[in-house]
Amino acid sequence: MINNEAAVSTTTTTVAAPSTSSSNTAAQSLGLKNFFKTPEGRYKLRHDKSHPSSLLPYALAKSITQITLADLKDQPVQAVANLPALQPSSSYSVASSGVRYVTSKFLGSSGNGSRMLGFVGGNGTGSKTNGGASKSGHVGGLSNGSSSTVGSNTSDGKGTYLIFNVGDTLYITELNSEEKDPIKSISFGNSNPVCHAFDSKAKDGHDFLIGLNTGDVYSGSLRLQLQDVGKKLVGAHHYNKDGALNNTRCMGVAWIPERDGAFVAAHADGNLYSKDGSVESSFPVIKDQTQFSVAHARSSKSNPIARWHICQGPINAIAFSADGRYLATVGRDGYLRVFDYLNEQLICGGKSYYGALLCCAWSSDGKYILTGGEDDLVQVWSMEDRKVVAWGEGHNSWVSGVAFDSYWSPPTSEDESESAVYRFGSVGQDTQLLLWDLAMDELVVPLRRPPGGSPTYSRAHSSHWDNVVTVGTLQPAPSTKDVPKLAPLVAHRVHSEPLSALIFSRESILTASRDGHVKIWTRPGNSDVQVSGSDTLTPMKAASSVSG
Repeated sequence: MINNEAAVSTTTTTVAAPSTSSSNTAAQSLGLKNFFKTPEGRYKLRHDKSHPSSLLPYALAKSITQITLADLKDQPVQAVANLPALQPSSSYSVASSGVRYVTSKFLGSSGNGSRMLGFVGGNGTGSKTNGGASKSGHVGGLSNGSSSTVGSNTSDGKGTYLIFNVGDTLYITELNSEEKDPIKSISFGNSNPVCHAFDSKAKDGHDFLIGLNTGDVYSGSLRLQLQDVGKKLVGAHHYNKDGALNNTRCMGVAWIPERDGAFVAAHADGNLYSKDGSVESSFPVIKDQTQFSVAHARSSKSNPIARWHICQGPINAIAFSADGRYLATVGRDGYLRVFDYLNEQLICGGKSYYGALLCCAWSSDGKYILTGGEDDLVQVWSMEDRKVVAWGEGHNSWVSGVAFDSYWSPPTSEDESESAVYRFGSVGQDTQLLLWDLAMDELVVPLRRPPGGSPTYSRAHSSHWDNVVTVGTLQPAPSTKDVPKLAPLVAHRVHSEPLSALIFSRESILTASRDGHVKIWTRPGNSDVQVSGSDTLTPMKAASSVSG
C-alpha cells in the first residue's frame, strides 16, 4: 500500500527471455493474455521476475510486495571515496571499521564517526537506552546471531535494477536480464521490509532507503549491496533500531528532492519524521491526536529535525512533488493531505468517497495528484483548484497503486490551443491494470439538478465547482453528481493475484502482485519479441464526454 516514487529511465536491450515462453504458457492457462492494445500500439509481456520458487507459502503473507526501479550510473568521485571496502560482516549490533569510515564521511564528522543517529517517535516521548545513548547506529550486516564471511564482487554495478520485497527478504534483480530469479537477496530475519526508495542523484553513496514493519529504517548504498556476495545488509545507517523509539510499522519512506541525504519516514501512528541531522532529538507529547502539528528538535543538527503529526491513524502512502516543495499523504482516515513542505503548512486535501486511501502520485509538472483506495475509484486532484476534478470508474475492487506516465506523449496536433493531455495508470485488487487519459478541456462538469427537473450537463459550474477552497481546508467527499467521471482507455487483467504496485519507465510498464510477481510490459516499438495469442483484446474507447 505504499507508494514508491523511484522509477528512473534507462535504456532497455531487446532480448527474448527463454523463460518467457513458459511464463506465457502458464499465463494463458489462467486466462491471461501476454499483450494489451492501446491507440498507440501493443504493449507486450517482455518477461517477469519473481522470488525463488523455494520460498514457503506462509512467507508471502508477511508483507505486500512493493517495487522500486534503480538506475545506477557512473559512480561519482565523492561517492567512491565515501564507500567502505568490503570486509567480513559483523553481527547485528557491531559495525566494522569500514562502516565507521562511511559513517564519519556521511555525517561530516571527524575521528571515528561516533555520532549517534537518533529517531524519537511514538507519542513524542524520548527514549534512551544503554546509559542514555539513543538506540540507533550503524550496521555492518544483518544475521540471526551468527556471522559469515563476505566476499566482494568487482563489478561496477552500472545498470538498471528492480527491487521488490517478499516476506522477510528484499530481492534485487537486473531489469533487462533474461533470468527470472533475483541476483541478490537481503534477509532481515524476524522483520519484514515494507517500503523502499532509491535516489539516483545521491552524492554521498547512500542512495537506498528501507523501512521495516518494526519501525526500523535503513539507509545505505545499493552499489555496495550488489558488490557484496552475502545475504546481509552491509554499510548501512540504522535508524530507530528495533523500533525502540517508534515501534509502529514504517508505512513509507521517501527521499526529499533537491535535498541530498534528507528523507522522511511515515509510520502507522500518524507521525512522519524528517531526517537530516546527526544527533539525537526529542519532541513534546502530542496533546491533540486529531490535529495536524509540527514539532521541531531543539538543535538544528538533531535527527530527526522535525516530527509531523499528520493524522490519528496510519499514513498509508507519501509522495513528494518533483521539485520537493509539496508533500502529499493519504491515510486510513480516507483523507488526502497536501502540505507545503518547506513552510510546514497544510495547503489542501479532502475525503475519499468511501473508506481508506491507499496510494497517491504526482504529475511531473506538479499540477495534479492521483489517489486510490477502498472506494474502487481513482481520484484526480487539482492543485490549482484545490479539489477533486475527476473520478475514474473502472476498478471492481480496491485501488492499490496509481502513477502518471511521464514518458508518454499524446499524438501531435496542429491546434496549439489544445490543453495538455495526461496519461496515467492504476492497479487494483481486481488484478487489473487500467490506463487513462486526462484532458481537462474535454471534461464535462455537471450542473445542479433543477427543482423538479432532470440533471443536465454543461461546462458551467456545479455546486462543487462554485465553492472557492481556501488554503488549509480539508474538503468533505463531494457528491457523485458533482464530479466528472472518466472511463478507462484500457482495462487488462495482468496477474492472477491482487496487484500492489505500478511503475512507468521509458521503455515499459511494470506491474506487481502482492505475492511477489513482477511483470514487465514493453511499450509499442521498443521490442522485437514475438507475442503469441489471438488479437481479440479491444481497448476501451477514450472518454471524450462524461456520463453521470
